[in-house]
Amino acid sequence: MTLPVLLAVGLALGGIAAVLAGVSQRRLASDPSAYLAELDNDVFDESDADTFTRRMHLPFLARVMRPLGSGVLDRVTRLTPRNHVLKVHRQLLQSGLSTSIKAEEFVTGQVVATALGLVAAMVTLSFFTLSTGKAVLVMVLLPGIGALLPSSWLARKVQERKDAILNELPDVVDLLAISVEAGVGFEGALEIVCQHFDSPLAQELSRTLKEMELGLPRREALQNLKRRTEVPDLSNFVLALTQADALGMPIGRILHTQAGEMRNKRRARAREKAARLPVKILFPLVVFIFPAVLVVILGPAMQSVAQSL
Repeated sequence: MTLPVLLAVGLALGGIAAVLAGVSQRRLASDPSAYLAELDNDVFDESDADTFTRRMHLPFLARVMRPLGSGVLDRVTRLTPRNHVLKVHRQLLQSGLSTSIKAEEFVTGQVVATALGLVAAMVTLSFFTLSTGKAVLVMVLLPGIGALLPSSWLARKVQERKDAILNELPDVVDLLAISVEAGVGFEGALEIVCQHFDSPLAQELSRTLKEMELGLPRREALQNLKRRTEVPDLSNFVLALTQADALGMPIGRILHTQAGEMRNKRRARAREKAARLPVKILFPLVVFIFPAVLVVILGPAMQSVAQSL
């Protein structure tokens, strides 16, 4: 391995360690309980009260790499277009990961993955002798994979969460309708749903209920639910609820009607998926099954024809 490749690998690993340290420092600053717990675990004498001595008691990673990683995180966030950061934040919100990953951290992870792809491409070119076209392909392909892999993973998480919300929505609306018709208020019906379901939709409804308990009007809390999920059926359900609330219509009847419509839509989606199965099975049937059947059936016949000729 040549010296430039070793330097590139060392710089990449150092950058990754700095970014991870900066992320951990930001999490510590954003989590007061963790910060207080760390203060409880660190015991200093009175002679160690000055800042320099306390900093020197910290490990090397905390003293050097954390400020460097925080600076790298700030620089990457500053150089990234604001629209891209907002898009990533919206996707994290829809995937339910906004409380564990920040948009700035995810964008920095994309940059780190791209750098790792570039290092992998350099290592590949140093070990293997490739033509110019293949070398250019490797230099473009591996960093591109590193840049696109986090985005594809996040998009898959968003789609999985939307599908889970869409599939469970009829059952949740059914329970809401039954609870409201039994004499429970809408907020009480939401609490019953949150107690009987443990799913992404129940988590979103629990957050909506907490917003109402904190004094946010029902209309705004439902609009926030609509923005966090962006599921068409749930958006229509929120629209029907807000219109019924504005016009003074009984919510129980609206919920009962919405539950019936959502059950019919779920049945139609199941039939649509079943209708697409023959088309999906055609490709593996032609590629994997038909050749084997032809070899078994026509193989002896072709052998007999070849012997006769």
